[in-house]
Amino acid sequence: MTTVTQMKCACESCLCVVDTDKAVEKDGQYYCSEACANGHPDGSGCGHQGCTCHA
Repeated sequence: MTTVTQMKCACESCLCVVDTDKAVEKDGQYYCSEACANGHPDGSGCGHQGCTCHA
């Protein structure tokens, strides 16, 4: 049996891959940042270099 330790951020427009033990978990999904987990309430992105998510 294999354990998943990394997955793509659950935010659709985000390109980030996160370690499940360091991710922000919300409603059973894993996000790379609070901004992604909260749906980008202020229109801000996740802040990670090379990623342009914001919606």
